[in-house]
Amino acid sequence: EEGAPVAMVCYNLYIFNRNGVCLHYREWSRPKQVKDGAGTLADDAKMMFGLLFSLKNVCTAIDPTREEKRPLGAPTPHGEGCSFRSFTTDCYKLHYLDSPSGIKIVLNTSREVGNLDKALWTIYSQFYCEHIVKNPLYTIGEPFECEQFVQKLNAFVATLS
Repeated sequence: EEGAPVAMVCYNLYIFNRNGVCLHYREWSRPKQVKDGAGTLADDAKMMFGLLFSLKNVCTAIDPTREEKRPLGAPTPHGEGCSFRSFTTDCYKLHYLDSPSGIKIVLNTSREVGNLDKALWTIYSQFYCEHIVKNPLYTIGEPFECEQFVQKLNAFVATLS
């Protein structure tokens, strides 16, 4: 029905460390399968991290507010330069958090979704830090699967939809 509210859809989530290692991937609704796009989940994650890296560099290079300009492609130390929080295509919206620890969280949703900065910080601080970083069995920087984390994440994402 025209004019009826459209339900938000959360497609997938990536968690990367500062070196581009995909620590965790979660998928809720992905109409286009990975094999029809990047080919493998590993290639898909590499493409996503490459997009994040490139966008941050472009944002920093074209930042009109800073006097000191960095050449396009020059490494930007964490916490420096300009970044982005989201972008919208004609098909989806990508929400991005680059945490102080270098952990990067990407949540892809349907286009009409508003600002999810607080939701990403919740995922980082209440789920990742509490259930992964504080887990004595977890090796920092290694990919993880944790039932408690997944349960909390799934329940939280359900409240967003």
